[in-house]
Amino acid sequence: MYFLKLLLLPFSMLYGIITGIRNFSFNIGVQKSYIIPKKSICVGNLEVGGTGKTPHVAYITELLYKKHSTTILSRGYGRKTKGYIEGTLKSSSKEIGDEPKLYKNTFKDLVNVVVCEKRKIGVERILKSNPKNEVIILDDAFQHRAVKAGLNILITDFKKPYYNNWMLPSGTLREWMIGRERADVVIVSKTPTKTEETTKKVILKKLKFNTKNIFFSSIVYGEIKSFNNKEFSAKNVLLVTGISNPSPLEKELKKSFNVELIKFPDHYNFTVEDIKRIHQKFDTFAKEDKVIVTTEKDFMRLGELIKKTNINDFPWFYQSISVKLDREKEFKALINTYVNTI
Repeated sequence: MYFLKLLLLPFSMLYGIITGIRNFSFNIGVQKSYIIPKKSICVGNLEVGGTGKTPHVAYITELLYKKHSTTILSRGYGRKTKGYIEGTLKSSSKEIGDEPKLYKNTFKDLVNVVVCEKRKIGVERILKSNPKNEVIILDDAFQHRAVKAGLNILITDFKKPYYNNWMLPSGTLREWMIGRERADVVIVSKTPTKTEETTKKVILKKLKFNTKNIFFSSIVYGEIKSFNNKEFSAKNVLLVTGISNPSPLEKELKKSFNVELIKFPDHYNFTVEDIKRIHQKFDTFAKEDKVIVTTEKDFMRLGELIKKTNINDFPWFYQSISVKLDREKEFKALINTYVNTI
């Protein structure tokens, strides 16, 4: 693996040069960014997927929507549609993407969820169709420099922070770590709950960012919920995922169960044939006391598809998650100060 990364370094350098030139053109004004006229918060990363943006977007939305008219704007990655679409409770993951569907299922009609690959068009349409909208939360738009949010939050993974990574394709960075300078806040995600302060201090130093605006977040595993109202009772779990990094969930489940993982690519479009193969595997991977568990995000795709199969014969569940931040009061104060400042 290390040898392969070395072979790919020339391509990483070329990719880095291209992204560097693009960012420089925005920095000096050759290319213009549309400054969002109302309050806006961008949640993004420097890496390709897997840092945990989705639960952080949900966390920030939870802080705001009860007092402020809020819209989540996403590209809608993986959807089969194009252009501007306002999500509804009837929208499928194929129409708006799995993350937007998760947001819509979570906040119902209390929060607007919009998808548009052209963020500038998306923002303009939101403000035109809903002039009373107060806050736009942009999901994964840190590299989308055609628009400029008022507050930029950068997420980086505890186990693979941006300072310990490399440019695509030998690493997973979408741009050089200097891009962090466009952020106002950095959140180190998936931090183990028992991480010592000395370890955090080392990370704080290496991130090369204003330490007052660096926060550590941890995954909180909630209830394991049923697809079809079955009661959860098992010793053996067949874990099915279509996300970038299933390792944290696999590790968590292994604390209580015997776990076997079936891993599909990130944002994988499951088919009926995939479900049939999963069910065949389920029939043989353990003798008894067994269930199938997937992620909450995968449930947005699988829940729709699995209705086409004999769901009642198979115990499908999904693991709900949220995040918890250290220095939570300071983070909430930072968000509220930004949103409420005229």
